[in-house]
Amino acid sequence: MGSRVIIILIGILFVSTSCRKRLDSFLFNNDNSITQYYLDDFDGDLSLDLPNGYGIPESQIHQFKFTIDDEGETLDVSAIYIGDIATLSTDTVILYCHGNKDHMDHYWPRQKLLSYVGGQGRFGVLMFDYPGYGLSEGKPTENNMYAATGGALKWLKQNGLTNERLITYGYSLGSAPTCMSAGDKPFVLQPNKIILEAPFASSSVMVQDAALLNMPASFFVSTKISNAEQIKKCNVPLYWMHGIDDDFLSFSTHGKLVYDNHSSNWKKKSEVLGAGHNNVPTFMGLEKYKSEILSFILND
Repeated sequence: MGSRVIIILIGILFVSTSCRKRLDSFLFNNDNSITQYYLDDFDGDLSLDLPNGYGIPESQIHQFKFTIDDEGETLDVSAIYIGDIATLSTDTVILYCHGNKDHMDHYWPRQKLLSYVGGQGRFGVLMFDYPGYGLSEGKPTENNMYAATGGALKWLKQNGLTNERLITYGYSLGSAPTCMSAGDKPFVLQPNKIILEAPFASSSVMVQDAALLNMPASFFVSTKISNAEQIKKCNVPLYWMHGIDDDFLSFSTHGKLVYDNHSSNWKKKSEVLGAGHNNVPTFMGLEKYKSEILSFILND
């Protein structure tokens, strides 16, 4: 083998290794530097600019932890529930699986907004941090993201929730555990309906969109997530919303592919003109966003 070929192969190996690390961190852009959750007092970057009128009574905010097994290691996972835990046996609950960035403080405005669907407090809303995010222990991986989702669902079931009163909502990265919950159904609860906001089709499509090199996606990224395949196994109603101008996860190659592959039950969609990746509720209009979700949940 000539020296030039060897140099080229070494270069490709170096690029592939660095790209694998970069794309895996692209999927898990976590921040675990905090020592507490600040919620309304958080002064960092927020995923949504929410008007001041969306307050939550202190009695409805519950911060707690549950444990999961991560390949033999026990991890504490942090969670926040908005609602009355004592009425979980009769309430309908939205499980919110957040995106790939930061931690729950970043997504707190989104959890608050969901608690206002149908009027504040009509639905309970549970959010949790994946391992390695915020105060959740561990290092983020695809498998322990699913384990944390399963732990959240186990907590809901232990407190009285049943399948017919569960809505799972996945935003961006959170579309993976959401599709898993309604696809392979590996958890103790299965949702009655799912909502996907700006979902990604697969890690393979991410690589293709990035146009790195003409090589298999597995050469660059270790995660094997494919929401476009998982959604084919989903037999519950789907509501998909996506910004047409999303330059992070393409409307056409990601979200629309996932939506088109769902065929075993009814579905609805909101293709939001002008919206990018982070501002679908804003471009829809907060009132319309809430009313569309309410209509979906109630089958109106």
